[in-house]
Amino acid sequence: MSEPILQKTLPFAPWMDPRTARLPGTLPIDDDDWLRQDDAFAAQMAERDRLIERSPEVVHRTLESARPAVAELFVRVLDEVRNRDGYRVGAEAVVRPDGVEVPLSSGEPMLTLGRLVQEDLCLMEKVGDEHVLTAACLCFPASWSLDEKIGRPLIGIHRTVKPYDADLARRVQRMFEAIRPENPLWRMNALVYRDPTLFQPRREGDPRVDRTGGSYLRAERQCLMRLSETRAVVFSIHTYVVHLDDLDSAAREGLAEARL
Repeated sequence: MSEPILQKTLPFAPWMDPRTARLPGTLPIDDDDWLRQDDAFAAQMAERDRLIERSPEVVHRTLESARPAVAELFVRVLDEVRNRDGYRVGAEAVVRPDGVEVPLSSGEPMLTLGRLVQEDLCLMEKVGDEHVLTAACLCFPASWSLDEKIGRPLIGIHRTVKPYDADLARRVQRMFEAIRPENPLWRMNALVYRDPTLFQPRREGDPRVDRTGGSYLRAERQCLMRLSETRAVVFSIHTYVVHLDDLDSAAREGLAEARL
């Protein structure tokens, strides 16, 4: 087994804050805090590069109908990183903070975005009465499979998630309807895992065998942001994997009480 890619600290413990301890637990994003870089940036980006080169068909899907939203997201991400420390954005390529140059015209734009930022990026678009997953670059799935979820509405995506009942589905859909471009939201989940591997796809019929006796805390900072032109909702996922020993004592005690 290769050396795990870990962060040394978790910036926020969602089980310790009553605002985020219950679903959906969303909060407004402060200032310019959508995309993040942390101490695992170089290692996570190297893993993203490896997965995209080795298995692009596994980590990426774009429905033809999503092309306009993908194009808008591409411009938005470039605008974001242009003002971030360590990035150098040119006409044909971007140099990341780890020194890797990423060409901007190398095929699928979602795969290019997957090599630019630490977040996985998914696009949800309104189809009928629900938001549907229409495009994604998902390098670090936490026990779900992109090829099963693409094209599904929210309730279909979450049908194996026990807390996601009809009432929660209605609340989440109302939240998606209410998101405005100027008011993005974020939430954070956390679960104890035995396996610290970032790439953990799992099909719906497969048993869960990954969490018994776990020593790692896997958390996702999930952001929801509406694009102003296509009105698609960007669902971004920043993945943290921290050894339980690196949590402070209060967070460890609270984690035990939360039984995550």
